[in-house]
Amino acid sequence: MKAISLIPLLVLSFAAYSACSDTLPGIPAFIDEMVAKHQFKRDELERVFAHAQYRPAVIEAISRPATIRPWPEYRASFVNQQRIRLGLEFWSKYRLTLMRAELRYGIPQEIVVAIIGVETIYGENAGSFRTLDALTTLAFDYPRRADFFRGELENYLLLAREQQFDLLAIQGSYAGALGIPQFMPSSYRKYAVDFDGNHKIDLLLEARDAIGSVANYLQGYGWIKNEPVAVRARVSEETCLGEIRMPRSVAEWVAAGVTSNVNFAPDKSARLTDFTVEEGKEFWLVFNNFEVITRYNNSDFYAMSVFQLAEELKAAHQAKSRLK
Repeated sequence: MKAISLIPLLVLSFAAYSACSDTLPGIPAFIDEMVAKHQFKRDELERVFAHAQYRPAVIEAISRPATIRPWPEYRASFVNQQRIRLGLEFWSKYRLTLMRAELRYGIPQEIVVAIIGVETIYGENAGSFRTLDALTTLAFDYPRRADFFRGELENYLLLAREQQFDLLAIQGSYAGALGIPQFMPSSYRKYAVDFDGNHKIDLLLEARDAIGSVANYLQGYGWIKNEPVAVRARVSEETCLGEIRMPRSVAEWVAAGVTSNVNFAPDKSARLTDFTVEEGKEFWLVFNNFEVITRYNNSDFYAMSVFQLAEELKAAHQAKSRLK
């Protein structure tokens, strides 16, 4: 089979780091695999990896995730007046697009706005690490998740070929996430949609594509329209909870002494999660749609921050609408 050109590649640049091809084992075998599996041109891939830079800062960043911070500090980073103010501006600017996304995918507008707000402050901070450097560093020097990042590097090469990216120009997060919604390359290829109708998918610059893609992603992971995300729960001191992370029916939680101010069907599945606040423990029953948010980032801190920012945005949006 004829080898397929990667892209009209490269405006090559140099940085004050060791080239990955000189530093990390495994790259030649990876190139062999990409040539055989996806018909890349070997000489182009060799040029790419000759100029990919090893970034120790990537390993440092991924080794100290934000969720090691206390919950109040973590929450304050995302649920704050800046993100609420900018979120309302984003919502107003893209009101029709958000309505269309909700109609098509069933995802509440405030959830989409909140995710984009948490991820990149509505596109203002999409990351400063060159994506090729980040993914190559993690694929070959982060053993704990090497298989995952090797797969993402593979998907990034395919995405660059499909989207005509300059591989050495694209920047994103230290983990290789891209664009306004911070999609990993595999998610970009699977869930990104052309939502502005210009016949091109662009999550790097097009907010409308980002909105549709976030909604498509959440629907793809099983969001259930008009179902709850989370609700505050009361747990008496006498309650013996056992393993709270395991889902149970609402009826089972009630029998165990866990209650809330909202009535749910007895057979609805939920799990209990807790957050340490100044007053002690704060408990929440979380449902399927909460778990879907964790598919974006596998952290209860993250999902709760998205949910609480969404609730703040929704309240502020409704208040603003009433004043008109």
